[in-house]
Amino acid sequence: MSKFLTVSLLTLVLFGTISPSYAESLSETSLSDEDILLIAENEKKRNLRLSRQDQIPKERLKEETASYLEGYIQALIDANYHELNVLVYVNKDGVVFLYNLPKDDRIRNSIIEFVKDLPDVVQVKEADLDHAAKERIEERQPIRQVKGVWFPESTVLFQPLIANPREPIYSIAYRYNDILAKNQIAISLGDFFPIFRWFNVFRWHGDLQIDIAACVWADFDMAPKCHPNGEWAELITTDYILMIPLSYAINKWSYRLRAYHISSHLGDEYMVNHIDVDRVNPSFEAIDFFVSYQATNGLRVYGGPGFVVNSDNSYPMKVFYAEYGLEWRFMGLRYHYHRLYGAPFFAADFQNWQVNNYKFDITLQLGYEWSKLQGAGRKVRLFAEYHNGYSEGQFFKKHTDYIAARLSWGF
Repeated sequence: MSKFLTVSLLTLVLFGTISPSYAESLSETSLSDEDILLIAENEKKRNLRLSRQDQIPKERLKEETASYLEGYIQALIDANYHELNVLVYVNKDGVVFLYNLPKDDRIRNSIIEFVKDLPDVVQVKEADLDHAAKERIEERQPIRQVKGVWFPESTVLFQPLIANPREPIYSIAYRYNDILAKNQIAISLGDFFPIFRWFNVFRWHGDLQIDIAACVWADFDMAPKCHPNGEWAELITTDYILMIPLSYAINKWSYRLRAYHISSHLGDEYMVNHIDVDRVNPSFEAIDFFVSYQATNGLRVYGGPGFVVNSDNSYPMKVFYAEYGLEWRFMGLRYHYHRLYGAPFFAADFQNWQVNNYKFDITLQLGYEWSKLQGAGRKVRLFAEYHNGYSEGQFFKKHTDYIAARLSWGF
């Protein structure tokens, strides 16, 4: 081996870029000087590519890993729950501490489960800000002292009553054997629009939120008996609702005080094809108050009274009604590939209206729902529905009994 090659190998050994044993093995090979130099140079480059872990003392490495994980988790929470001002602290053992979590158990558990699903998270704990954590957090971002937030997006404080046929939601359903039509398509277009949420309100330090909600329901007879102009569908009735709910949530409890107006209008085709039906104006204004209790992660019960404060003279409504029910979600799953949560659900809603002599108005649902966040946010639901009670619009005082298949989107 040439003197030049020997000097080169000795230089690489002295600078620690290749080991002495590796240099000796190179010198004993039958490769040419050029090949040996090329191999030695590649080995030098490989060893010079030190990892960040090789350059940092072990204790410092734990701190750096914690800082990275802390920023990563904070960014994800800010992206998915940005209006809630949740703060993250990660210690060197990989334990995640969450501060300033919302008072609503449902949303708080949703955030905790969200963090638990992230990689490299050892444990998640809820905690109050101590001095060390406060200093660490203030290094990267100020701690906002806010009393509320405009237009919160992640969820509403009082979850809608999903089995109530008159909750604002986007949906389409096929109904069979309804009093209005044997084969019927029912469509709803509605949503909740959160306006403002106050934090730490009243002596219980819960959250208070005001929303506005609106919806339109339209029922179509898909096989009308009378279709002189060849119509294949007949609009029977269209109902409208405008409501202003004020909601409060603390731990497992949530409350909703709601004022709303509802009105109904017969479809043009229906009035033309049913000249024997006299149109009336079944519109009224009402106030109700509901209490909801999240008994477990999957079981929710609710109930409350309502009062009709004004109704049209052509369709008088008596004053009192009551509504109550339950929702049960079970065997929930996380679909990691699609990043979705899913769960079967059963919901039951019961109503007793004074105008119908307090007879039962029952709606039952059984199906499956999907959401991006566990227990919070908007959901897609596919379900079967059974209704035994009273109809809609100016037919509200008539008894009906139908089954339906329904697809919905909303809170």
